[in-house]
Order: sequence, then C-alpha cells, then structure tokens
Amino acid sequence: MTKLEIDEIRVGAVMEATFWANPVEDSRFKYRATHLDGRRAPKVVLSDDVRIQPGVPCLVRIEAIHKPERADHGFIEAKWERPAPFRIEGVWIDPSVAKKLQILLESGLNILLDGPQGCGKTTLARAIAESLGMEFVFFNCGAVVEASDFLATIQVRASASGAPVTDFVKTDVLLAIEQANESKDKRWLVFLDELNRCPESARNALMPALDATRRVFHPVENRFVKIPDHVQFVAAVNRGREFSGTFGIDAAQLDRFAPLQMRYPPPPEEVKLLRARHPSLGKELVETLVAIADAVRHAPELGQSLSVRATDEACVYLEHPLMSEEPRANLPEVLKSSFCGRFSGRWDDPGSDAGAVWATVTRVLRERGEPVA
Repeated sequence: MTKLEIDEIRVGAVMEATFWANPVEDSRFKYRATHLDGRRAPKVVLSDDVRIQPGVPCLVRIEAIHKPERADHGFIEAKWERPAPFRIEGVWIDPSVAKKLQILLESGLNILLDGPQGCGKTTLARAIAESLGMEFVFFNCGAVVEASDFLATIQVRASASGAPVTDFVKTDVLLAIEQANESKDKRWLVFLDELNRCPESARNALMPALDATRRVFHPVENRFVKIPDHVQFVAAVNRGREFSGTFGIDAAQLDRFAPLQMRYPPPPEEVKLLRARHPSLGKELVETLVAIADAVRHAPELGQSLSVRATDEACVYLEHPLMSEEPRANLPEVLKSSFCGRFSGRWDDPGSDAGAVWATVTRVLRERGEPVA
C-alpha cells in the first residue's frame, strides 16, 4: 500500500499500530512504530503509554504531530486507546473462543488447542502468527522419543578421515529461543503440534519452559537458556479413545497451558472457507458436499468424525480438469475416497464404518436431488 501523507493524519484520530521497543536509548518514549492503519507513516510514531505491549496490534489516538512541515524531522506522538480488533484470515473460529484467544495472546500465556482432527488447529496457529507479525516455528512432537529431542537431535556423519562423528543438531525450537535472546524487536510463536503423541516422560523437558521458570537446558552447550517473554508456546492435541498412538497428559503438564476447545465450523462457515479456496466450484455443489460431511459428523453409529481436510480434498478432486466438466456426476465417486476412505472397511460393505458413511452419503445425495451413481 502507498505511504501515508502527513495531511491524512489528524490530531485526535484513532488509528491502528504495532509498537516495538524504541531502539533510541536516551529517548523519553519507550515504544516506536512505523505504520498506521497498515500503511507506512510519514514520520516515526512514538509513545510512552505503559498499556502498550510490544508486537501486539492496538488502536492509538494521535496526540500530536511534531514538525509536520519537515519531511526529515519530527515525529507523531500517540496514546493507547484500546486493543485492536482481532482478525484472522482464512480460518473460522468460534467468536467466544476468539475473544479468549485474543486475551491469551496478549497476556503471553501458553495456549493448548484441543479439538478433533482437521478442525484447523495448525491453520489457526499459522494465521495467528501471520496476523500478529510473529515468527512461526512448527515442531512435530510425534517425532520426539527422548526429552532432548525437543531441542537437539543426535546425528552421525563421516569425518574427513571417514571415521564416524556424532553431532548435535539444534531443532527449530532451540534456534528460535537463541534468536529471541538476541533480537528484542520480534515475537516468536512456537507451535507444538500433536503434543500428546510423544511420551509423557519426554515432555518433562518442557516443564520449566512452560512455567514461571521460563528456561530450558541447552544440550549442546551444557547450560540453561532463558526463554524471553516474546516467545509464546501454542500446542495442539487430539484427545479421545479413537486416537491411537497418543499418550495421556498429566495434570501438572496440562496446568501449564490455558486450554481452548475447538470444533468444526458450522456448515455455512465451512462453505465460505471452501469457496474461498476453490472459487471455480459452484456454491450449490459445495453446499451439498458440506451437508454430507455434517451428516457424517453427527452420525451416532460412527466412532470417529470427518475433518475439514476431507471436504477440502474432495474440492481438489472436483475442480481438477479431469473431473471439473461434470462435478456433480463425479461427486459420489469422489466421496468414496475422500469420505468413506477415512473410515475402516470398504464403502460397499454395509457392516463396516465406511459402509455406514456411504449410506449417509447416498441418503443426503437423494434428499438433495443429486445423482448417486
């Protein structure tokens, strides 16, 4: 976007800004911003309001414009007004959960996203980081076997002489903590995906990182490293009997997070998401697809649910040139794979879960006047 002109800013106006620590040490202003309402400001924006949180967007009131006639001098003085509206693009989140999420992000607390598979936990974490201008660090906890795996892995390589040499390789989590200790003008969001897919004993390595201690043991340098306040942890879990390969989370570990329950988007919201991702598909077709998915999710005889990844995958099939000429006719065949294929058994076996899904698929298709085969 174009740079703001000085005459577009008036004293008393309320505008959005994101402040960071002012690098000028002898300045009487603690915080500094360079943009207003998403556009480059004509002068640096300064404030000493203690309610400002570095890296957190907020609405400020313009208090004064110093030396407006000079292009090379002066500054804009601002005062905190209220938190900025919380906006996350490309993902649906329950409005009540969104409010809680904004409070937790502004407070710096660790967050635990708990919800069914494919409800958008990872997408939400990425969107949060992008929306708030945070550095996003993705870490797959399912690959963790020992406690040290969170911070470094052991790899064996050949030396110049051909002899095996053991090296510690830092993980992205440890690299982020090191970078955060060196840089104060950025925020990091460390996303711990599938937290309960690593052994409970391995998670103990994170305990001091997630409480008031805020430090971890550096396995390469054999010392403890402080975790700065501008590093925030967000974890995701799938909890339930249908998820094999998961481990329990004891009360002490769970208590280090603020838990948020997520769910699948309501059908109208899922239709919006899918149409935004797949604009070539007609609204009626996407509505039919989501109606079938919603019926499967609410089928009492099924022991598991159907993720948004399944509906998104079906859209990928239907908009491909191999199927796009007759998407309605191809829909039943697509759902045999994208929906039924996610359950045990086969679609043509009425006694299996996949067969039960197919019965739901055909019922909804007939109700909506769509071809079944």
